[in-house]
Amino acid sequence: MTMKYALAALCLLATPALAQNAMKADTMRVVRLDPALDAVIAPGTRVGRVEGGFGFVEGPVWKSGRLYFSDVTDNNIRALDRMGNVVVVLKASGGLTNPPKGSNSGSNGLITDKDGTILVTRMGIGTIEKLDEKGALTPVLAKYEGKRLNSPNDLVFARDGALWFTDPSFGLPKMDADPKKEIKFNGVYRYAGGKLTAMITDMKQPNGIGFSPDGKTLYVSNSMPDMVLRAYDVGADGKLSNKRILYRWAQALGAGVPDGLKVDSVGNIWATGPGGVSIISPQGKVLGRIVLPEVVANLAFAEDGKTVYLTATSSVYRLGAKVPGEIPLYYRK
Repeated sequence: MTMKYALAALCLLATPALAQNAMKADTMRVVRLDPALDAVIAPGTRVGRVEGGFGFVEGPVWKSGRLYFSDVTDNNIRALDRMGNVVVVLKASGGLTNPPKGSNSGSNGLITDKDGTILVTRMGIGTIEKLDEKGALTPVLAKYEGKRLNSPNDLVFARDGALWFTDPSFGLPKMDADPKKEIKFNGVYRYAGGKLTAMITDMKQPNGIGFSPDGKTLYVSNSMPDMVLRAYDVGADGKLSNKRILYRWAQALGAGVPDGLKVDSVGNIWATGPGGVSIISPQGKVLGRIVLPEVVANLAFAEDGKTVYLTATSSVYRLGAKVPGEIPLYYRK
């Protein structure tokens, strides 16, 4: 894929106009592709739009009764409470105070840390930082072997407390061709014991990341040019083996590219990409899809794990699940 085409594909992912066009032709629905979906999402479950009017929303995480999420193009982090009230909790969330309008330079993935803070991936400046209750930021990671990280995207804690994250080049204006890019590859990293290790270096644009409930399998989605979901066996100290493609998206399914993912408590992978949210069994079978009138970027399990929030272009959606999601290691209900 040429860089010009890659940039065009990324624009499809984050263009509100595309979502408006899609709204005219589609509705919110759950598509059952296998009877096994009934054990995950009850037949007849409805999807609701909670709030909208945003730029391009991403990285949702539930913490202490509120859904925190990034608005990548509006360059802020917002919080949505149970009553539907939305407030901005961090401006210039990507680290740049005056980025080009509509650029992918805001914050992206968010995750709760063990001290109650939220870890924020700041794509504009290529860092991961802690956001406390007062809105103050503390640097955590910015470099790998002395070189600037590209634009950290999604994060997950492993059962052993190690932080894993993806680092594609989406936050750089010219992506892989950007002069600010210092690391040759777009990696998947593990941070443990004060040491940052590049665990995967052969993915073109790694994005969503998650672990199976037993922690023995790592899942990583690749956005482009190959739209695939990879799986790896996980050994001691995070050592990876048995690399394989669990699922491959077809562009004919619709707009967007593989993006965020989460895993439920029985091991199904809820992965965003063309066609909406694909619910994929650990064996790689698609049980069903959640289809929305906007491109879905990410999701979060909230409350008791059976409430699912979806961040999709300009809106936040919600539905209920029968199977609870895999609760993050440092979850704060």
